[in-house]
Amino acid sequence: MRQVKIAEAKTHLSELLAAAEAGEDLVICRGATPIAHVTRVASGGKHAALSTMLRRERAKHKAVTTEEILSWRHEGHVY
Repeated sequence: MRQVKIAEAKTHLSELLAAAEAGEDLVICRGATPIAHVTRVASGGKHAALSTMLRRERAKHKAVTTEEILSWRHEGHVY
């Protein structure tokens, strides 16, 4: 993981972002103190596919009422 000072990050932002896009993790430091972690954002395609799959699975089940959820809260408890 590469560490860069704030002044270097400001001066070379485009190059640092290209490095992050290529998969390199960067830490921006104020003096010796790390203050930010720059990393590549995961592609939206994976998130969209997962979201679609979860919605499809959820649609297979009937809706649950608030009363049912509240009754499950203490299910199995002995009083």
